[in-house]
Order: sequence, then C-alpha cells, then structure tokens
Amino acid sequence: MDTGVSVVGSGQVSGTPDILRVTFGIEQVAPDVAAAVATVGERTDAVIAALRAQGVEESQLGTSSVNVFQEYREPGSETAYRASHTVLVETKDLTGFGALLNAAVDAVGNSLALHGLQFDIEDKSELLVQARELAFQQAKTKAAHLAGLAGFSLGSVTAISENHGQMPLGLESRRLSASKAYDSAINIVPDDQNVVVSLQVHFAWA
Repeated sequence: MDTGVSVVGSGQVSGTPDILRVTFGIEQVAPDVAAAVATVGERTDAVIAALRAQGVEESQLGTSSVNVFQEYREPGSETAYRASHTVLVETKDLTGFGALLNAAVDAVGNSLALHGLQFDIEDKSELLVQARELAFQQAKTKAAHLAGLAGFSLGSVTAISENHGQMPLGLESRRLSASKAYDSAINIVPDDQNVVVSLQVHFAWA
C-alpha cells in the first residue's frame, strides 16, 4: 500500500474573451424527405450569404450538424419529415451579435433558430499556467496541513493528474421570428471568462 497523502487543489483565473461563437439552426418540415432537405439547403445558403454580407469570412463558418427525421404525429395525421442544418459562426467582433442575428432572421424568417452563443478566449495557455500554479500551491498547502495533523513530514511528489475547464457565458436555444428579432433586441455584454485547473497530487512522507 502506498504511503503518503493525496490531495486535490484547484486554481481559477479570469481573462478577457476575444472570440464570439454563435450557433444558428435552419429547420423545415415537409411532407417528404426530398422537399425538406431541398428547402433547408436553400435556406442554409441564404443564411450563409447573409452572414458573409456582414463581413463573416468563409473560414469563420462551419456546419456542426445535419439531421433528417420523421416527425412524431398523432395517429391518422399526415406523415411529415423535419430537416435541419446547424451552422456555427466564429467571429472576433464581440459586439456584432445583433447584426448577425438580424441578417440571418431577415434571410429565412421563422425557419431560423438560435441554438446558443458563447464567448471564449482563443489562447488560454498563459491562463492555464497561472491556474495550474495556484492549484499546486493549494494542494501543497493542504498536504502540509494534513501531514502535520498526522505527525508526518511531507516528502516528494509521486504523482499528479490534471483536469481543466472553462466557465463560459452561454445563451440557451430559442426559436425566433422575424418580428421578435427586430422588435426586441438581445443585448449581450461579454464578461470575463474563468479558466479552472484541478490537480490531484500525491505526496510521499519524508
């Protein structure tokens, strides 16, 4: 059996976001698969064209999912199929969300859904270093305290495992209509993003 003490330390630091990611969904219900897919394809092209007209580069656009499925309906109802295409937009214009949203809604109206948005930090390497240092210091302080309580002296580190994550600002999925998009502004203010590192550290006894 290994001797010593295992502890968990965590460190958290904040940074200013420099990326905005917005996820749009384009959906259509039709009596057959071909019609649903064709309509979604046309409307996806319209949304992409509208976003490009707002200055979004092709490299900042991407498909995150495509789905086609038969809708569940009450027995006796006509068969219907739903097709959807999810488009991810990444931009460094953190204040441009409203313009992107209105452009997309203007292009396809009620076929558009907003699946979410997220602010992020492109390069978190320095923040991770700082959070890791804080986590290790906390783990070492805990281990020294436990060692003293148990009547031991703290020795060397024999194992370390790390987990890290981020707590971003997000917006839940919602269905939009053209009138609501233009009549009710969604004001989004970027806030600092927290980067968290958790370390599990094992110290041997001296």
